[in-house]
Amino acid sequence: MPNKKLVYCKTCLMPSSRPRITFDKFGICNACKYKKKQIKIDYKKREKELEKILKKYRSNNDSYDCIVPWSGGKDSSYVAFQLKFKYKMNPLLVTFSPLVPSSVGHHNRKELIKLGFDHIMFKPNEKISSYLSKRFLIERGNPKVAWDAGINSFPIKIAIEKKIRLIFYAEHGESHYGGKILNKNSEMLRNLDEIFEHQIGDDPINWLDDSVDKKDITPYLMPDKKDLKENKIQAYYFAYFDNWNVKRNYEFIKNKINFKCHEENRSPGTFTNYDSLDDHIDSIYYHFQYIKFGFGRCWRDASRHIQLNQLEKNNAIKLINDYDHEINNKDLAKTLDYLKMSRIEFFDIIEKHRNNEIWRKSGNKYELINNLK
Repeated sequence: MPNKKLVYCKTCLMPSSRPRITFDKFGICNACKYKKKQIKIDYKKREKELEKILKKYRSNNDSYDCIVPWSGGKDSSYVAFQLKFKYKMNPLLVTFSPLVPSSVGHHNRKELIKLGFDHIMFKPNEKISSYLSKRFLIERGNPKVAWDAGINSFPIKIAIEKKIRLIFYAEHGESHYGGKILNKNSEMLRNLDEIFEHQIGDDPINWLDDSVDKKDITPYLMPDKKDLKENKIQAYYFAYFDNWNVKRNYEFIKNKINFKCHEENRSPGTFTNYDSLDDHIDSIYYHFQYIKFGFGRCWRDASRHIQLNQLEKNNAIKLINDYDHEINNKDLAKTLDYLKMSRIEFFDIIEKHRNNEIWRKSGNKYELINNLK
């Protein structure tokens, strides 16, 4: 494939290789344009919209009145806390288990639950989840395809089972971080078509093979649209009603519970220590993002901090060059054990997914074409 010149957002440095990102004629990405729009939003008015919705669904008999799909991280914990203690709802926390759970993630979930939350956690057949993770790492350079399907399907299934008609997710990533908006209400209402197009990529029924039969994909299948309609389930993004800020969310929740950050005081591949803490496979997932698209976890974090005026571009470039390429040996060892894969096989897969449109070889090393300097 011919080399392709990357374009970087004039404001936040996010590259044109990010899926579904767009730029205006001034070279500003759609995520930065959204942040400018966000400044002008009347959140007091939106909070009134939220209170009207909550009034409609609030339980008067101590039953659950909403579900929060919950990892135990800063954002979903912030949403759960606000709904329970500020808005006097009775949320049920629902977790689809991490692939390679961390002790930090377990601790943070335990700490929030202590405040008086009920919680359901589901762990699918590990033989199948491991097989699918390895298969999709090889095929797509993404070990979390099946997991993405599970975290989308499980909360909705619990909502149907327990007749809870309201679900609150955190933020709409396509709006906040630069993506494709499928309809005018996407920022507020969770859309089933977006789940398949952006979060999963296909229907799990396509995963059947000699090792995976129909019963094995049950945890990953979405409920029928008919069931959703009959149960009148409505799913919202809490960030639509809230002046969303991920660093603010972290600072808020760490003052409410004994929230632990990464045990090494900096998460692998980035300069932050408070995001994506619950799964050792996450740093591997971000490294494959780096290989396929030319930007990794640090670049993502740096762009978001620039957008929030929390980081200067010169400092961001230094951090990206220092950390974006990292692989954490502890996370890698745990992931390879889970995937039943050797290091040689793993690094061979990396090279098969390296995007030759944005990488070139210089001696024995690879470098990005027109890398940040």
